[in-house]
Amino acid sequence: MSGKDWILLIGLSLLWGGSFFFVEVALQGLPPLSVVWGRVFLGAVFLGVAIVATGGHFPKGRAMWAALIGMGFLNNVIPFSLFAFAQGQISGAMAAILNATTPLFSLALLHAMTADEKITPPKAVGLGLGFAGVVTMMGGMAFDDVWASAACLAAAFFRADVEQLGVAPLTIAFGQVTCSTVMVLPIWLWVDQPWAMAQPNVTVIGAVVGIAALSTALAYLIFFRLLASAGAINLSLVTFLIPVSATLLGVVLLGTTLQPQHLAGFGLIAAGLAAIDGRIWRMISARKA
Repeated sequence: MSGKDWILLIGLSLLWGGSFFFVEVALQGLPPLSVVWGRVFLGAVFLGVAIVATGGHFPKGRAMWAALIGMGFLNNVIPFSLFAFAQGQISGAMAAILNATTPLFSLALLHAMTADEKITPPKAVGLGLGFAGVVTMMGGMAFDDVWASAACLAAAFFRADVEQLGVAPLTIAFGQVTCSTVMVLPIWLWVDQPWAMAQPNVTVIGAVVGIAALSTALAYLIFFRLLASAGAINLSLVTFLIPVSATLLGVVLLGTTLQPQHLAGFGLIAAGLAAIDGRIWRMISARKA
């Protein structure tokens, strides 16, 4: 990757790590579905304004919209909802650590669905370490916390597949969050009944705006740009950095405290991701040679 790609990757980790912080703050005054709908609705508004301001193009054609509906459902509706509900039980830092299992699910899916991305022995070791890390972090949890962590793992699973449509990143980002907004709207109205809800305070509103503008709209623009310039494998390295960003924000701004088993579990997940990526082992082999 180029130096610019690395800067964008670190920036993306801060934006996505910040999403767990924003959600944790927003949940202090809003139910989970309200946070999710506000995130995708405002994200679509910000991206729509960006398209108009830059002279970009809105999605066109049934085939493109069909793909965007699928992307919105798998990459936004399900993960955003599961993480929001889970963070009612566990911290944002903990949710971010569990989110780091996404590449593990990606590897398993690629092994099952493609002929050229099979699980090699080093990658098998990585999968084992990663899932061992998840089990370690879930050890000693209360029953409700276990279900919350399971929801985070399910969210990571649904995030494991990202399509490339061959169109501008801004167009893809707008299309998928717009589809997500439409899909979440009727459920949100039925479950939360926003007309009967108390008015959230300024801090909560600011958190929803922050997660929409920064962790959704801007993050997706960077994500699809990196996907095109650096490739999916290099882009997956962001999962090393997201838990660090989320943990630092939680500790500094929310006073979050991680238990030893959480840190041990993250260490195992990080080791698993490193084994799957392989570049550390290649560097060691090159030095020995």
